[in-house]
Amino acid sequence: MYGVVTRNAEEVTWDAFDRGFYEVKDVTGRAAEPLPEAVNMVSCFGDNAAADAAPSLVPVDDDGNRATREQPYFDWAYVCPSREEYRDGLFDVLDDCVTESEDVRLDDVGFPRPEYCRCDVCTERFEASDREDRFDWRADVITEFVAEATERIPGRVYLTLYPDPYPGHLYERAGLDLRALEPYVDEFVVPLYDTAYGTTYWLETIAKGFQSALETPFSVELYAVNVDVDPLITATRVAETYAENVYFGYDASNARAALRRMRADDRDGVTHGEPGG
Repeated sequence: MYGVVTRNAEEVTWDAFDRGFYEVKDVTGRAAEPLPEAVNMVSCFGDNAAADAAPSLVPVDDDGNRATREQPYFDWAYVCPSREEYRDGLFDVLDDCVTESEDVRLDDVGFPRPEYCRCDVCTERFEASDREDRFDWRADVITEFVAEATERIPGRVYLTLYPDPYPGHLYERAGLDLRALEPYVDEFVVPLYDTAYGTTYWLETIAKGFQSALETPFSVELYAVNVDVDPLITATRVAETYAENVYFGYDASNARAALRRMRADDRDGVTHGEPGG
């Protein structure tokens, strides 16, 4: 199955795609009305607008560094997952989504990096908890959030994962306990983005790693913006060897062109290289 991830409402119903993910809330904080024909997609704790409007919501590390775009390795700002008032707002967004479509994708779920968060709220709640290890406590926070979110989603639940299948890395980085989360998730989505896909051995390695790490089905999301069609086809062939589905991000026209070529080649018996090529 092939799908598209888009901010353009009309693209979710294009015949080339079996599934359309529509960004209702993205990491900029931009909001859009959910669509009845889409899997509506919500950036949970990535939110530039919320971080700018309420700096006290931003996670901090031991040195007081805030998890914003000004810090190395951060492409957007985060909100602390412990903040109940912000979480309540997310739940309101999810409620709006499911009134239009029962399926929802939860994006940007987790703490920003291993050293976060050391804000007063997190410190007080960790000290009041029965956990001795802060990583264990963080995982409880995230699992509880996902559990509460999925209670509001009557349909299929998708959850985006940072593309690191190495054992323990997602747990330490973001507070994602895969075994604890799997009962709540119907499908994980792993973005494996490149601007060219000139080689694909790394894509195969990461996809195989998630295949080994997960019991729940997972899909791979590829980047389609300004990627030449032939390399995008090769990447798709590699991804679908391991993943349940393949989705294309943010250029529906290019993705459609790649799928048309693939389907034409399949009819003609032509291939574009083996996985790992």
